[in-house]
Amino acid sequence: MRQNEVRSAPGSRSEVKRVGRGNGSGHGTYSGRGCKGQKSRSGGGVRPGFEGGQLSLIKRLPRKRGFTSIFRTEYSIVSVEKLNVFPPGTEVTPEALLQAGLIKSLKKPIKILGGGEVYHALLIKADRFSASAQDKIVAAGGKVEKARDAT
Repeated sequence: MRQNEVRSAPGSRSEVKRVGRGNGSGHGTYSGRGCKGQKSRSGGGVRPGFEGGQLSLIKRLPRKRGFTSIFRTEYSIVSVEKLNVFPPGTEVTPEALLQAGLIKSLKKPIKILGGGEVYHALLIKADRFSASAQDKIVAAGGKVEKARDAT
C-alpha cells in the first residue's frame, strides 16, 4: 500500500450541508429553519433552560441547585443516650442494636454520636464513633471497637 492509495473508511466523511443555495438543492427558501419566529432569524434562538419568559425551573426549585456527592456514605446513627437500654457490661453489636430497635437495617454502616450521657460501662462495636461519643463511653468505663472498616 502506498500513501496515495490510502482512503477514508466508507461513510466516515460526508459533504457539508449547503443551505440557501436554491430550491433545486433541497435546502432552499427557508433553509431548514421553518417559517418565521425567533429560531428562524439570524443569530436567533434562546439560551439553554429558557422557558419563554416563564419563571424557569432552576429558579422555581432553588433547593435543587448545587453539588451532591455520589460517593457520600449514609450512616445509621445512634445517640449515646439510647445505649442506656442495655444492661451494664453488655457487648453492643450491630445485631443487638437492630434487635433493640435502635437501627432499622444492617445494610448501612453504624455511627455512634455523642448526644446525651451513658451511665454504665458497655463494650460497643460500631463502624464509626464521634469524638464526643468515644470520650463519654470511655469515661463511663466502657470500650469502643470498630466493627467493620467503613471508609
